[in-house]
Amino acid sequence: MPKMKSVKGAVKRFKVKKSGKIKRGTAYRSHILSKVDGKHHRQMRSPKHVDKADAKNIKEMIN
Repeated sequence: MPKMKSVKGAVKRFKVKKSGKIKRGTAYRSHILSKVDGKHHRQMRSPKHVDKADAKNIKEMIN
């Protein structure tokens, strides 16, 4: 049986760290950020981690 192809959109959006956790970017950061207060805008810069419930599916998409 042939190998599964990885989902290219997922490969571009997620990175697997050494610990096995999956890093992702924050959503809602593209435009119209003048309405967002400074604290929230600053917090959105930091990377986030994928929830355990979604991690298995994302790992299958990446590998």
